[in-house]
Amino acid sequence: MPSHSLFEQVSHGSLGNKIFDILRERILNDEYENGQKLNELSLASELKISRTPIREALKQLELEGLVESIPNKGVYVKGFSPRDIDDMFEIRLLLEGLAIQLAIDRMDEIHLAKIKEVFELMEFYTLKKDQDKINDLNILYHETIYQATQSRYFEQLLKDVHYYVSVTSRHSIKRPERLEGALKEHCAILETIIAGDKDQAKETIQKHIRKTQLQVRKYYANRNK
Repeated sequence: MPSHSLFEQVSHGSLGNKIFDILRERILNDEYENGQKLNELSLASELKISRTPIREALKQLELEGLVESIPNKGVYVKGFSPRDIDDMFEIRLLLEGLAIQLAIDRMDEIHLAKIKEVFELMEFYTLKKDQDKINDLNILYHETIYQATQSRYFEQLLKDVHYYVSVTSRHSIKRPERLEGALKEHCAILETIIAGDKDQAKETIQKHIRKTQLQVRKYYANRNK
């Protein structure tokens, strides 16, 4: 019997999406270096699938600007430039400022309870200094605020932006003092939500995003020295 890959019994379209997610995560986590060539045949062999979904995933990555296809040469990792990262933070700054105000207007007990629950988990894992778990909870915390807007369009728009920012932001919490600082900032955000103070909420979440942006700038500046 033929061996099965972990992607068995999926259509080419959905398989291409799964491969896209895997390769995107690798690029954003610096598992591939900028300028590195991505070979269809090698990837197909590694993932135990045909070349068709690999090709589809690489096309998606090119649309996202994460790889570049050079005729007669191949596909190369492009990654993000410092300007790209700054642009994402600026977009997020504006969108989240609006989102938290809309969330406060539409907040119900269920969404508020969820935000509180995620924050309590952040407190717990910050004490344990579990950076991976905190990063996941950070994403969830902001996405729970998006969900509280009860706008599917707004939620999807913000999740698309926040995915990229959250991956680059992982580098900002690698210092213990940043873990504790981020927790205080998330606590301040929660307090403004509970108080229903839309203006203060917008200011507080934007300050938090700006601090994260500065930390990420430092990380990439040091990495590129």
